[in-house]
Amino acid sequence: MGKINIISRSSQPFRDRVEAGRLLGRELKGLGLKNPLVLGIPRGGVVIAREVAAELSADLDLIISRKLGAPQNPELAIGAIGEGGKLFLHDWLISELRINQSYIENERDLQLMEISRRKARYREILPREKIAGRDTIITDDGVATGATFQAALWTVRHENPGRLIAALPVAPEEAILKLAIDADEIICLRCPSLFSAVGQFYINFTQTSDDEVIQILHDEMASKEIKERKEL
Repeated sequence: MGKINIISRSSQPFRDRVEAGRLLGRELKGLGLKNPLVLGIPRGGVVIAREVAAELSADLDLIISRKLGAPQNPELAIGAIGEGGKLFLHDWLISELRINQSYIENERDLQLMEISRRKARYREILPREKIAGRDTIITDDGVATGATFQAALWTVRHENPGRLIAALPVAPEEAILKLAIDADEIICLRCPSLFSAVGQFYINFTQTSDDEVIQILHDEMASKEIKERKEL
Protein backbone atom coordinates (compact mmCIF):
# COMPACT_ATOMS: atom_id res chain seq x y z
CA MET A 1 0.00 0.00 0.00
CA GLY A 2 1.41 3.36 -1.04
CA LYS A 3 1.37 6.46 1.12
CA ILE A 4 -1.97 8.30 1.01
CA ASN A 5 -2.11 12.07 1.34
CA ILE A 6 -5.62 13.55 1.30
CA ILE A 7 -5.32 17.33 1.46
CA SER A 8 -8.96 18.20 2.20
CA ARG A 9 -12.40 16.69 2.69
CA SER A 10 -13.97 19.78 1.10
CA SER A 11 -16.61 19.49 -1.60
CA GLN A 12 -15.90 23.00 -2.92
CA PRO A 13 -15.74 22.87 -6.73
CA PHE A 14 -12.73 23.91 -8.78
CA ARG A 15 -13.25 26.71 -11.28
CA ASP A 16 -11.96 24.51 -14.12
CA ARG A 17 -9.23 21.99 -14.96
CA VAL A 18 -6.60 24.71 -15.21
CA GLU A 19 -7.17 25.81 -11.61
CA ALA A 20 -7.26 22.19 -10.41
CA GLY A 21 -3.99 21.39 -12.18
CA ARG A 22 -2.20 24.43 -10.78
CA LEU A 23 -3.30 23.68 -7.23
CA LEU A 24 -2.25 20.05 -7.63
CA GLY A 25 1.14 21.04 -9.03
CA ARG A 26 1.81 23.34 -6.08
CA GLU A 27 1.01 20.51 -3.68
CA LEU A 28 3.47 18.22 -5.45
CA LYS A 29 6.39 20.66 -5.24
CA GLY A 30 7.49 19.48 -1.82
CA LEU A 31 8.07 15.86 -2.81
CA GLY A 32 11.71 16.26 -3.89
CA LEU A 33 11.09 14.60 -7.25
CA LYS A 34 13.97 13.26 -9.35
CA ASN A 35 13.85 14.10 -13.07
CA PRO A 36 10.04 14.20 -12.93
CA LEU A 37 7.71 13.20 -15.73
CA VAL A 38 4.01 14.06 -15.69
CA LEU A 39 1.64 11.79 -17.62
CA GLY A 40 -1.94 12.87 -18.32
CA ILE A 41 -4.76 10.47 -19.12
CA PRO A 42 -6.57 11.73 -22.25
CA ARG A 43 -8.43 13.75 -22.59
CA GLY A 44 -9.20 15.91 -19.53
CA GLY A 45 -6.19 14.61 -17.65
CA VAL A 46 -3.84 16.13 -20.23
CA VAL A 47 -5.04 19.62 -19.27
CA ILE A 48 -4.35 18.82 -15.61
CA ALA A 49 -0.95 17.35 -16.51
CA ARG A 50 0.05 20.48 -18.45
CA GLU A 51 -0.53 22.67 -15.41
CA VAL A 52 1.20 20.22 -13.04
CA ALA A 53 4.23 19.99 -15.34
CA ALA A 54 4.44 23.78 -15.55
CA GLU A 55 4.41 24.11 -11.76
CA LEU A 56 7.14 21.46 -11.40
CA SER A 57 9.20 22.47 -14.47
CA ALA A 58 8.78 18.83 -15.49
CA ASP A 59 8.46 17.02 -18.80
CA LEU A 60 4.93 16.42 -20.01
CA ASP A 61 3.56 13.37 -21.81
CA LEU A 62 0.38 11.35 -21.89
CA ILE A 63 -0.34 7.76 -20.98
CA ILE A 64 -2.22 5.77 -23.59
CA SER A 65 -3.52 2.69 -21.85
CA ARG A 66 -6.93 1.09 -21.70
CA LYS A 67 -8.64 -1.07 -19.15
CA LEU A 68 -10.23 -4.39 -20.12
CA GLY A 69 -13.71 -4.34 -18.65
CA ALA A 70 -15.55 -7.31 -17.24
CA PRO A 71 -18.65 -8.73 -18.99
CA GLN A 72 -21.81 -6.81 -18.00
CA ASN A 73 -19.62 -4.54 -15.84
CA PRO A 74 -17.23 -2.54 -18.05
CA GLU A 75 -16.10 -0.33 -15.14
CA LEU A 76 -14.59 -3.36 -13.39
CA ALA A 77 -11.05 -3.79 -14.70
CA ILE A 78 -10.01 -7.39 -15.31
CA GLY A 79 -6.77 -6.20 -16.88
CA ALA A 80 -5.15 -3.46 -18.90
CA ILE A 81 -3.27 -3.03 -22.14
CA GLY A 82 -0.52 -0.51 -22.72
CA GLU A 83 0.61 1.56 -25.67
CA GLY A 84 3.19 -1.03 -26.63
CA GLY A 85 0.56 -3.78 -26.73
CA LYS A 86 1.63 -5.45 -23.46
CA LEU A 87 -1.31 -7.12 -21.74
CA PHE A 88 -1.73 -7.27 -17.96
CA LEU A 89 -4.42 -9.51 -16.51
CA HIS A 90 -5.99 -9.94 -13.08
CA ASP A 91 -5.88 -13.74 -13.26
CA TRP A 92 -7.62 -14.29 -9.93
CA LEU A 93 -10.52 -12.03 -10.90
CA ILE A 94 -10.83 -13.63 -14.33
CA SER A 95 -10.97 -17.04 -12.66
CA GLU A 96 -13.51 -15.91 -10.07
CA LEU A 97 -15.79 -14.41 -12.74
CA ARG A 98 -15.27 -17.43 -15.04
CA ILE A 99 -14.37 -15.23 -18.01
CA ASN A 100 -13.38 -17.24 -21.06
CA GLN A 101 -10.37 -16.65 -23.31
CA SER A 102 -12.50 -15.62 -26.28
CA TYR A 103 -13.98 -12.69 -24.34
CA ILE A 104 -10.51 -11.56 -23.21
CA GLU A 105 -9.18 -11.66 -26.77
CA ASN A 106 -12.14 -9.69 -28.12
CA GLU A 107 -11.83 -7.07 -25.39
CA ARG A 108 -8.07 -6.84 -25.96
CA ASP A 109 -8.54 -6.29 -29.71
CA LEU A 110 -11.20 -3.63 -29.10
CA GLN A 111 -8.98 -1.66 -26.73
CA LEU A 112 -5.95 -2.04 -29.01
CA MET A 113 -7.95 -0.42 -31.80
CA GLU A 114 -8.66 2.60 -29.60
CA ILE A 115 -5.01 2.81 -28.52
CA SER A 116 -3.93 2.69 -32.17
CA ARG A 117 -6.35 5.47 -33.05
CA ARG A 118 -4.99 7.70 -30.30
CA LYS A 119 -1.35 6.88 -31.10
CA ALA A 120 -1.91 7.82 -34.74
CA ARG A 121 -3.08 11.28 -33.68
CA TYR A 122 -0.88 11.98 -30.69
CA ARG A 123 2.49 10.32 -31.28
CA GLU A 124 3.14 11.95 -34.62
CA ILE A 125 3.27 15.21 -32.63
CA LEU A 126 5.01 14.28 -29.38
CA PRO A 127 7.30 11.22 -29.23
CA ARG A 128 6.96 9.05 -26.16
CA GLU A 129 9.12 9.93 -23.14
CA LYS A 130 11.25 7.29 -21.44
CA ILE A 131 9.92 6.34 -18.01
CA ALA A 132 12.56 4.02 -16.53
CA GLY A 133 14.23 5.48 -13.45
CA ARG A 134 12.21 8.70 -13.45
CA ASP A 135 9.83 9.85 -10.75
CA THR A 136 6.56 9.62 -12.64
CA ILE A 137 3.27 11.34 -11.86
CA ILE A 138 0.04 10.10 -13.41
CA THR A 139 -2.90 12.46 -13.30
CA ASP A 140 -6.47 12.93 -14.45
CA ASP A 141 -9.22 15.47 -13.75
CA GLY A 142 -10.62 13.08 -11.14
CA VAL A 143 -11.78 9.51 -10.75
CA ALA A 144 -15.04 7.84 -9.80
CA THR A 145 -14.36 4.09 -9.81
CA GLY A 146 -10.67 4.52 -10.70
CA ALA A 147 -10.57 1.63 -13.21
CA THR A 148 -9.04 3.61 -16.07
CA PHE A 149 -6.51 5.21 -13.74
CA GLN A 150 -5.62 1.79 -12.35
CA ALA A 151 -4.91 0.57 -15.88
CA ALA A 152 -2.50 3.49 -16.34
CA LEU A 153 -0.72 2.63 -13.07
CA TRP A 154 -0.29 -1.00 -14.11
CA THR A 155 1.12 0.02 -17.48
CA VAL A 156 3.64 2.50 -16.09
CA ARG A 157 4.71 0.24 -13.20
CA HIS A 158 5.98 -2.33 -15.70
CA GLU A 159 8.30 0.30 -17.20
CA ASN A 160 10.28 0.60 -13.95
CA PRO A 161 9.74 4.23 -12.92
CA GLY A 162 11.57 5.68 -9.93
CA ARG A 163 8.61 6.70 -7.75
CA LEU A 164 5.13 6.20 -9.13
CA ILE A 165 2.76 8.88 -7.89
CA ALA A 166 -0.98 9.11 -8.46
CA ALA A 167 -2.08 12.76 -8.32
CA LEU A 168 -5.75 13.72 -8.40
CA PRO A 169 -7.80 16.87 -7.87
CA VAL A 170 -10.78 14.92 -6.52
CA ALA A 171 -11.78 11.31 -5.82
CA PRO A 172 -13.93 9.25 -3.44
CA GLU A 173 -12.10 7.51 -0.61
CA GLU A 174 -12.93 4.04 -1.93
CA ALA A 175 -11.13 4.76 -5.20
CA ILE A 176 -8.16 6.32 -3.40
CA LEU A 177 -7.69 3.21 -1.28
CA LYS A 178 -7.84 1.00 -4.38
CA LEU A 179 -5.33 3.08 -6.34
CA ALA A 180 -2.92 3.28 -3.40
CA ILE A 181 -2.32 -0.47 -3.80
CA ASP A 182 -0.62 0.19 -7.15
CA ALA A 183 1.08 3.55 -6.51
CA ASP A 184 4.01 4.43 -4.26
CA GLU A 185 2.15 7.55 -3.20
CA ILE A 186 -1.23 9.08 -3.88
CA ILE A 187 -2.07 12.74 -3.44
CA CYS A 188 -5.68 13.91 -3.67
CA LEU A 189 -6.64 17.55 -3.17
CA ARG A 190 -10.25 16.89 -2.21
CA CYS A 191 -11.94 13.74 -0.99
CA PRO A 192 -15.56 14.68 -0.19
CA SER A 193 -17.81 12.35 1.77
CA LEU A 194 -20.61 12.62 -0.81
CA PHE A 195 -19.46 11.76 -4.32
CA SER A 196 -21.60 10.99 -7.34
CA ALA A 197 -19.55 12.17 -10.35
CA VAL A 198 -16.31 14.02 -11.07
CA GLY A 199 -18.16 16.81 -12.89
CA GLN A 200 -19.98 17.96 -9.76
CA PHE A 201 -16.66 19.29 -8.42
CA TYR A 202 -16.01 21.65 -11.34
CA ILE A 203 -17.88 24.84 -12.20
CA ASN A 204 -16.69 24.48 -15.79
CA PHE A 205 -16.40 20.83 -16.82
CA THR A 206 -16.84 21.06 -20.58
CA GLN A 207 -15.47 18.06 -22.46
CA THR A 208 -11.85 18.33 -23.55
CA SER A 209 -11.59 17.83 -27.31
CA ASP A 210 -8.98 15.92 -29.27
CA ASP A 211 -7.99 19.23 -30.87
CA GLU A 212 -7.25 20.72 -27.44
CA VAL A 213 -5.09 17.73 -26.51
CA ILE A 214 -3.24 18.02 -29.82
CA GLN A 215 -2.56 21.73 -29.23
CA ILE A 216 -1.11 20.94 -25.79
CA LEU A 217 1.17 18.34 -27.38
CA HIS A 218 2.26 20.82 -30.09
CA ASP A 219 3.09 23.37 -27.37
CA GLU A 220 5.10 20.82 -25.40
CA MET A 221 7.05 19.77 -28.50
CA ALA A 222 7.81 23.40 -29.35
CA SER A 223 9.04 23.96 -25.80
CA LYS A 224 11.35 20.94 -26.04
CA GLU A 225 12.79 22.18 -29.34
CA ILE A 226 13.52 25.62 -27.88
CA LYS A 227 15.21 24.02 -24.86
CA GLU A 228 17.34 21.78 -27.08
CA ARG A 229 18.47 24.74 -29.21
CA LYS A 230 19.52 26.66 -26.09
CA GLU A 231 21.60 23.68 -24.92
CA LEU A 232 23.58 23.50 -28.17
